[in-house]
Amino acid sequence: MKRATIGAVLAGTAAVLLCGAAAGQTVADYGKAEYYAHCAVCHGLSGKGEGSFGEVLKVNMPDLTVLAKRNGGVLPVDRVMMTIDGRNTPRAHGTAEMPIWGRDYSAMAMEYFRNDPNYSPANVEPFVRARILLLIDYLNRLQVK
Repeated sequence: MKRATIGAVLAGTAAVLLCGAAAGQTVADYGKAEYYAHCAVCHGLSGKGEGSFGEVLKVNMPDLTVLAKRNGGVLPVDRVMMTIDGRNTPRAHGTAEMPIWGRDYSAMAMEYFRNDPNYSPANVEPFVRARILLLIDYLNRLQVK
């Protein structure tokens, strides 16, 4: 798939999943907000691995802007999704230091839906997937040409 197609699919999926959140509001860049809130401290604002927490961990942070370049010009969406989610990947991101965002997002979903009378465990996975897709969409936009 071409980069533009992947970006359109990711953006469209995330928009559909989060359409209620943006109704009647100014359009926000939710993917960028997720990245800044959860990833930038280690991977840096630019995605090049210059985050301040990386120095504390003494781990070389990968340059997230070249994921597509290293994969024949196409962002490896499935691999990136599994890496961010981490629930089904042994030792997420290759190190024990990396948070397993799927688990963390699941906990956020349970808290979010806690007082909802229509809550169902089935609500949790779309919540998790939406946030991961938002991150992937933003990472796709960070890729070098």
